[in-house]
Amino acid sequence: MRLDHIAYRVADRKKTAQFFMDSLGYKIQQEFAIQFDDGTTAQCMALEPPEKTWQMPFTTDASDAGSVPAASIYHLAPEIFVSDGPPGSIVGDWVAARNGIGGIHHMAYQVDSVDKIMAEWKAKGYAEFSSDEPMKCPGLTQVFTKPSALTGVIYEFIERGEHGFCADNVKNLMMATAENK
Repeated sequence: MRLDHIAYRVADRKKTAQFFMDSLGYKIQQEFAIQFDDGTTAQCMALEPPEKTWQMPFTTDASDAGSVPAASIYHLAPEIFVSDGPPGSIVGDWVAARNGIGGIHHMAYQVDSVDKIMAEWKAKGYAEFSSDEPMKCPGLTQVFTKPSALTGVIYEFIERGEHGFCADNVKNLMMATAENK
């Protein structure tokens, strides 16, 4: 498991993205718009960190973690997802409810099996989920919790092939958390 991305809902996605690019070296990975059935929209940007590496030269099997040299332990920075929307939209209303600034909407953890984690969290009472089943696109499976009673945070579990976001899943995930204003 690793922190996959942090999602921000903000008043101005371009200024926010520029901040991450200037201050931390992030780069734009993809941009897309989401059109909701009520005619409102959300504009989205996915940013990737400067040290993006997919192939690690070692394994991190827990059984041999003690034998991995400290110099080879590598912490990949998470992607950043930034969205904004006009007043009356899911994102715009969420931002307005936070003094017009917005903030972190959720933290996403990449896992080996979304279905397994979802079943485990349900069985142990860790969280309620915003949908009964994970949402799927080719190479991408995702699910959101409702805000945690312990932390107040919405958690996303994501299982992905490589990188990127699926606009259909983002739309469905935004709709699934619309009540969490």
